Formats: sequence, C-alpha cells, structure tokens
Amino acid sequence: MTITQLLIQIEQCTLCQEQLPLPAKPILQASQHSRILVAGQAPGQVTHDKGRPFDDKSGERLRDWLGVNREQFYNPDKFAIVPMGFCYPGKGKSGDLPPIPRCAQTWREPLLAEMKNIELTILLGKYALDWHLARLTPSIGDSIASAKNLTEIVKCHELLFDHQVIALPHPSPRNNLWLKKNPWFEQEVIPLLKQRVLSAITN
Repeated sequence: MTITQLLIQIEQCTLCQEQLPLPAKPILQASQHSRILVAGQAPGQVTHDKGRPFDDKSGERLRDWLGVNREQFYNPDKFAIVPMGFCYPGKGKSGDLPPIPRCAQTWREPLLAEMKNIELTILLGKYALDWHLARLTPSIGDSIASAKNLTEIVKCHELLFDHQVIALPHPSPRNNLWLKKNPWFEQEVIPLLKQRVLSAITN
C-alpha cells in the first residue's frame, strides 16, 4: 500500500469513535518525501477545530526552535507531523486525555515504513518519547534507558542526534517555567537543532 493510499484510509478512520468526545477527525501531515518527522501526542481541541496541527502559540515557538517559517513547516515534503493519536481524545482532570493506543497500533508502523527519507525525528511528549525511544534503547545503551525524566532525556541530545532523533519539551506556553529553569536548552540544544533541520530540508 502506498503512503497516499494509507493517508486516504487514515482520513476516513473511525476505529476509535466510541471513545472520542467529538466526531473522528484524523489530523496529520506526511509525504513519502518527508525529511523531518515531528511526533507529538494528539491534537488538542483548537487543532481539531482548525484542522491544522501546531497552528497556535505552541506552533509559533516550535517553528522558532526549528528555524523555519510556516510555508516550510506545512510542506509535507519537508515535515511530516504524525502524532501518537490522530484525533482529539478529550479533556481529562489535568489537561487533554492520552492518545488512544489503538491509533498507533493500527497506523504508525505502516505509515512510518513508507517514509524512507526521514533524517531527523523530533519527539514531543511522553507518549512519543516512550514509543520511539523503546525502539532505539537497545542500540544506544543505558544513557537513555536510565533517564528519569524529560530533562535528563533532553540533556542526552548529542547521543540522540547520533541516531537522528531529538527529544524536546513541548513548546506550549505552559512550559515557560521549565525553559526559565533550564536556560542551557535554548543556549545549547536549539542552535544544534536548527543546524540539523536546515541540513535535512535543504539537502
């Protein structure tokens, strides 16, 4: 099955409808030519309403971190935006509910298998970290496996870059305090990230 056929099937998917608070509306972006994969958690309600990922303050910050503009970011031949869940999962007690596992179980492996030109995978959030790093840990040893939290994982950026992966805090304004407490992130990691992104989308 080609990636075009997969994307058509995903667009029509209603497998999780009974668990969703709103009508199923898979939101993602991908192409067989995509060079960078942005793997987040799941669309929020604003994204569900707009139908476009990261079209908010979080997206503005993320694009600034990446050193790209909106035209570049929303070009599927440059960026694939493939969250762990494609539909808005609803609200919980302390934010949005987790992505429904069935989505990744059904679609993630076949979709990523068709994106053979990915040069960098950007991981945002626990669910994307857990899924992707579980597939890398055997090859990168205890440095990642023993990391206790996001901060420790982000600090392993040089090791992760060697494996074409980077873990980032979520660019949401809610993480302003984390950024203030960890100035090394924007001083050390962001310049390297921008270099990697530029290399991937211009080669």
